[in-house]
Amino acid sequence: MNARLGAGEVSALLSQRMDVLARELLPGGRKNGPEWMCGSVAGEKGRSLAVHLSGSKAGVWADFSTGESGDALDLVAACLTAGDTKEALKWAKNWLGVGNGDEVAIRRAHLVKEKAVRDDKQDEIDGRKRALAMWLGAEPSIGNTPVEFYLKHRGINLRALERAPRCLRFAPGHYCNETGRRYPAMLTAISDLGGTHIATHQTWLDQDADGNWIKARLDCPKKIRGRFVGGAIRLRKGEDGKSLKDADPEKPVLIGEGIETCLSVAVACPEMRILAAASLSNMASIALPPQVKRVTLLADNDEKPEARRGLERAIDAHLAAGREVRIARSPRGKDFNDVLK
Repeated sequence: MNARLGAGEVSALLSQRMDVLARELLPGGRKNGPEWMCGSVAGEKGRSLAVHLSGSKAGVWADFSTGESGDALDLVAACLTAGDTKEALKWAKNWLGVGNGDEVAIRRAHLVKEKAVRDDKQDEIDGRKRALAMWLGAEPSIGNTPVEFYLKHRGINLRALERAPRCLRFAPGHYCNETGRRYPAMLTAISDLGGTHIATHQTWLDQDADGNWIKARLDCPKKIRGRFVGGAIRLRKGEDGKSLKDADPEKPVLIGEGIETCLSVAVACPEMRILAAASLSNMASIALPPQVKRVTLLADNDEKPEARRGLERAIDAHLAAGREVRIARSPRGKDFNDVLK
């Protein structure tokens, strides 16, 4: 047997020690539940980049500002070798203390990979079930609830529309790992192209000293339950009232990142079809029906390099799909919600 540890095997072995590896590669981060969070692959404080530390997704990471993602070996390459996988492989083998001919390590890595594939499929199924149960367990009407008061405090008066988006719900009390207490929460359904609920977006709410409902003062006041890549939060159907899969090919689809930004545009332009991607990276991945040929990206006024790269990635992805792409920016402030506020 000509045994050799390849990239897949090394990545599987690294994933077993992610709790140690993440701290070494990203020293400015902090643990948040099952994840290690920091600002970027440079390892500074922040919450744009998240690495799974355990379970079937151990080693899987994503930078939601840039759209970069990968496995444990990819993280080594991004942090230490400027993307050079060959050099990252050498570093990782040395860090693990294994050689090319370590058959025991190879067998162990194969077993880890096989189990991870099985667990990953089951985790996706279970995650969707939990996300749907969370959303169904919330109150379907947000009228006269902290959700309505929170949005109104941000200048978003949904009563100006004929009805509030059905994807929004109110949960009286959702547990937060960060503080060990429960908060009211705004829940939003994320659906795939066919309309199937695949994830639930959660925003914890709290009151300020004046009694106004605001986003809870947490390091991570928002969380998405379930895998949402390709999905969308359907905030507005537009004047034709058709489902997304039957969208009018003559009408543009407006796509933004945040819920509050997109709701602000919905109040101002109720005739438009508006989707929230829930993350900058998902603006490039969001699934649209083939007849949609025009999109308008609701871009934040953010000049950070990672934000610019994320927007450029979204533009390129929609152009590659044969769509006309336009960019809309708020005339003042960071985003369109700042105009209402």
